[in-house]
Amino acid sequence: MDVMERDREDEELREQAIARLGKKREFGAHLLAYVMVNTLLVVVWAVTGAGFFWPVFPLMGWGIGLIFHAWDTFSGTPSEDRISREMDRLRKS
Repeated sequence: MDVMERDREDEELREQAIARLGKKREFGAHLLAYVMVNTLLVVVWAVTGAGFFWPVFPLMGWGIGLIFHAWDTFSGTPSEDRISREMDRLRKS
């Protein structure tokens, strides 16, 4: 492997690392917003009489979105084998 190839690989890795760090930062902001807003909703529920626990609906609905965001953020990159198989499928179609 010559110097130019190594530099190109390093640049690609740097771009991947920057993108991954951006995804993690976005997920952190999403998680913080989820906790803050839903805490406020639970406080409103408690202050207004604590009857039926209606905050369960935004907690669960938004929670599902948060789970998918976490999955996207932390699932990692596909293996080279999966990438090759997908490329083969695309070539055949």
